[in-house]
Amino acid sequence: MNTALWIAQGVLALGMLATGTLKLVMPRDKLARKMKWAATWEPRRVKLLGVAEVTGAIGVVVPWATGTAPLLTPLAACCLLVLMGGAVKTHLDLKESPAPPVIVGALCMFVALGRLGAFR
Repeated sequence: MNTALWIAQGVLALGMLATGTLKLVMPRDKLARKMKWAATWEPRRVKLLGVAEVTGAIGVVVPWATGTAPLLTPLAACCLLVLMGGAVKTHLDLKESPAPPVIVGALCMFVALGRLGAFR
């Protein structure tokens, strides 16, 4: 189970790091061509979301890997799950498929529950 959780944490961290970095470095107008929701958000909100995703990516790996405050790993996964809940709502509002954030949210839930010891 530990191996499966590490794989899930790695996939989650890489995905969140990639999307968060994209939101941080790409201008909102250019980002809006790929992500329709960005056109309706203020640039500061897009950057804040990017910061939250990058921070979450770090949080799902580093605390558990270092053994320093490992409770932060499931907490970070729960925070990312909340972000994915918002993403699902946004996708539904735009009449888009909510499948990607639902899948990422399930991964977040797996990491959170697994690192809290729910699968023992």
